[in-house]
Amino acid sequence: MITISDLAEQYIASLLSKQSKGTNIRIFINSPGTMYAECGMSYCDYQDIDTTKDKKISYVKFKIYFRKYLKPFLKNSKIDLIKNNLNSQITLNAPNAKLLKKSKKFSQLECKIKNFLYTHINPKLSLHGGSVTLIKVNKLGVVFLKFLGGCNGCSMINTTVQVGIEKELIKYFPEISRIEDVTNHISGQHSYY
Repeated sequence: MITISDLAEQYIASLLSKQSKGTNIRIFINSPGTMYAECGMSYCDYQDIDTTKDKKISYVKFKIYFRKYLKPFLKNSKIDLIKNNLNSQITLNAPNAKLLKKSKKFSQLECKIKNFLYTHINPKLSLHGGSVTLIKVNKLGVVFLKFLGGCNGCSMINTTVQVGIEKELIKYFPEISRIEDVTNHISGQHSYY
């Protein structure tokens, strides 16, 4: 899936040797599946790893992590090292970052919605200790969401869904018909209200 040149692997290992123990690499794509897709790499600490949402690729001296839903976008990706007289630079070439063929397991719409939730909705919800994740989009355009953290059991969840999230998602994605909250809401100390 992701090939890495020997030079790039050695260079990354040397960079990581100067970081705190347990630091690895994360690959990310902003706006995957769109013409605005941008790829990048960053350092990744253990506390940044989510074992249920992240995919791991192990190398001799380090590991690379990325969100599982990015797998189709990272197909045939290459990491290389470019050297010149002044410096060295790691490059990540992900030819499928902007394009994705439709499949039963993964659709462009789902990816765009996940990205939208991650970049536009979750930063707002995180102010109250919560987040939302996409479960699926059915053929009728119904979006099924699950709320976590402070949003689970929050007394304002219906308002958040109807006035906030549903309105914004339909504005950006007119193919959506409505939002369904499939969370088993349990009020408790984790709930915001």
